[in-house]
Amino acid sequence: MLVRSKLFRLYLSLPALAFCLATGFANEGDDHEKSLLSNTRQLIFEGVRSGEGYFSRDGSQLIFQSERETGNPFFQIYLMDMTTGDTRRLSPGHGRTTCGWVHPSNQKVLFASTHLDPGAEEKQKREYEVRAAGKAKSYGWDYDEYYDIFEQDLKSGQLRNLTNTRGYDAEGSYSPDGKTIAFASNREAYTSPMTERDKSIFEKDASYMMDIYLMNSDGSNVRRVTSEKGYDGGPFFSWDGSKICWRRFNEDGSKAEIFVMDADGSNQQRITSLDAMSWAPFFHPSGDYLIFATNIHGFTNFELYLVDAEGKSQPVRATNTEGFDGLPAFSPDGKRLVWTSNRGLGRNAQLFAADWNDAEARRLLNLGPAQPSQTTSGVAPGSSVVAKTQPAISADDLKLYVSALASEEMAGRLTGTKGEMLATTYVAEVFKGLGLAPAGERGSYFQEFEFTAGVSPGPKNRLSLSQDKEPKAAEELKLDTDWRPLGLSKTGEFGPAAVVFAGYGISAPKSEANEAYDSYSGLDVKDKWVLVFRFLPEDVGPDVRQHLSRFSNLRYKAMAAREKGALGLIVTSGPRSKVKEQLIRMTF
Repeated sequence: MLVRSKLFRLYLSLPALAFCLATGFANEGDDHEKSLLSNTRQLIFEGVRSGEGYFSRDGSQLIFQSERETGNPFFQIYLMDMTTGDTRRLSPGHGRTTCGWVHPSNQKVLFASTHLDPGAEEKQKREYEVRAAGKAKSYGWDYDEYYDIFEQDLKSGQLRNLTNTRGYDAEGSYSPDGKTIAFASNREAYTSPMTERDKSIFEKDASYMMDIYLMNSDGSNVRRVTSEKGYDGGPFFSWDGSKICWRRFNEDGSKAEIFVMDADGSNQQRITSLDAMSWAPFFHPSGDYLIFATNIHGFTNFELYLVDAEGKSQPVRATNTEGFDGLPAFSPDGKRLVWTSNRGLGRNAQLFAADWNDAEARRLLNLGPAQPSQTTSGVAPGSSVVAKTQPAISADDLKLYVSALASEEMAGRLTGTKGEMLATTYVAEVFKGLGLAPAGERGSYFQEFEFTAGVSPGPKNRLSLSQDKEPKAAEELKLDTDWRPLGLSKTGEFGPAAVVFAGYGISAPKSEANEAYDSYSGLDVKDKWVLVFRFLPEDVGPDVRQHLSRFSNLRYKAMAAREKGALGLIVTSGPRSKVKEQLIRMTF
């Protein structure tokens, strides 16, 4: 049986491509949860509630927030080892904290915290009193002006304030290369004059002045990238670092839609029009689609939905469980999903996890098969490399490309291997960074084609051996233990036939220095199986071995047997061959 894999050929064209938005949503009765999610399980049990779980770049850790500290009713940030389940608190333990993210190096994290607020403990006390009076919020949020984004060294535990500005600074995440942080802030309300109308709204709703900002990972070079009235927040980079997704609320905060933009803040586009509260978007590692939460089915019923990255298709419902399902995040390989849900027994929001069916998601969104991805790769995306090059061709620029393609991570780039897929994706990213428009299948840089990657025996392969032609007396030989078909074998069924031993099965003509060598001399092998030894005779000199080596290849031996009229070839190891593997590997 042939084992087929896929290779991707690169194409490009120069004309620009135009895209349009598609609006609408799936029918309310659609239930795809069972086909998209499997092995669903509650991930966090400890504490009053938990949420906002995000994987580290390599998928080995999960950072999340949880209410579990004695004496503090607010969230604190925790880090879980996804192999052992070991969990440790990262944040100071007092004040409010939220929105953790692990740096791609796994050496540090960021999160937002109010622990420097002089009134932090008093606010904790008042929150306990509110909850005791039965007035606690379900999943409301406070835009505390003391929120700042902190970087923490995981080894030393040392904290560093990256924002240190009055106003709510939170909802931060690193870019894939770890050099940039996207975050949300309402600092403009505290540093710039507001109209009377804006001031009046802001006093009632501090999220009204929220916008998306970018800054270097050390807190420098802060720049604002959105300026619309209403809450812009929850920014996340795509896994290749080229895009940012976020949610934008209308001015009264009653509805929100999902937006995407380029990583520098340009080319802002709305990709949903559900006329509901749609928020918490997150890119699938492929970059082809996003998952988000919306309450389109009822004010208190948030469900997870999917939408393609360009908003061309109708959003598709992913969960169908009454209550709250939100704040979803994919694992780096795109095979798992974590999200916050109150579907558990206690009805308090906790983190849940499930296996994710990417193929089904693509089918529902009318997307093609996933293209090769380097989301877990340490190789810099091609677009990042292009940014370092000069317009003119130079040896230094060529060295950048060659070094990437010849790196150890590419592993030789053999056809069909992970290294080849990484290399192909790298070249596509370079094309993208150069501004070349894709001309491949489904608007990509790729065209799929099949090639033979390997062969393996099918389950119906069988071989029997008997002393005569009586089938009942035949001994069945066990596949892959007693025998194995060669990759050059013909597919079909053959009746009983005699076996003739033909030595090494070599038929070599005479040369200037050597006599002819014919293992078939005097043998009648027509319509019979020929049994031969592997390799070369052990008792011949170096010159003869060199002469015979060309004809000792199994393909030559098979052709020689076929030319003599043999039905087939049986190859075995000679008693003095000293082979490590008695059965020949099935190659083609």
